[in-house]
Order: sequence, then structure tokens, then C-alpha cells
Amino acid sequence: MNPHEVVANFWDRIQARDWEGLTDLLAEDFYVEWPDTRLRIRGRTNFVDFNRTYPEGWTIEVLGIVAQEETVVSEVRVPHSVQGIYYVISFFTVDGDRLAHGREYWLEEHTEELPAERARFFEPL
Repeated sequence: MNPHEVVANFWDRIQARDWEGLTDLLAEDFYVEWPDTRLRIRGRTNFVDFNRTYPEGWTIEVLGIVAQEETVVSEVRVPHSVQGIYYVISFFTVDGDRLAHGREYWLEEHTEELPAERARFFEPL
């Protein structure tokens, strides 16, 4: 698999709740960092168990994947029936057929009320 395909399979396996298949895509010492919360999940077992035990009600909608050599960036929309809608921008490093590590930024979708003097520059999505 090329790096783009590795990341596409990563998101497909998370959506399918294919935890064994997800484990196979991760290096044993895989880690992911979330700089906005100052947290890290270290080890593929911890990462898979975190996702396996996350409260149900979510789906994965891949909006785009861009790969340049071993670096792959993905944009994903994650609607959750209880917690709202999130977007995640992920920067992954791929080593062969496995993800070596990642850095993710999670944002909650919300409507922003702007002051009148700034609102004239925007239109709703």
C-alpha cells in the first residue's frame, strides 16, 4: 500500500469498528498527539482501546486525504449523535504499510455570532 492508501484504510477500519484490522495498520510504538489539549496516546494498544471504548453514536466522513511521500494529511468530519459534530485534521507519518505516529487537531463545529462590523465579510457555509 502507498501512504495515501494506508491512511484511507485507517479511517475505513475505524468507521467499520474493525479493531483487529486497525491494530495491523499501526506500528507497535504508534502514538498520536493532540497539541490543542496537551495530550498524547502512546502505543497502538492504547490507541485502539481508546477508540474501541469511545461512546457509540459517531461516524467517520473522510473529506480529503493528501499525501507527500511518507507524510499524509487527512480532513475528517465526525458527527456524534450526543456530543455534536467534530472535525479532525490529522498529520500522519507512514512507515511502509503502517502508521508510525500522528498529530491531530480536533475542532467542534459551531455557529459563530460576529459583530456587525465583521459580519459583512462572511457568509454561512
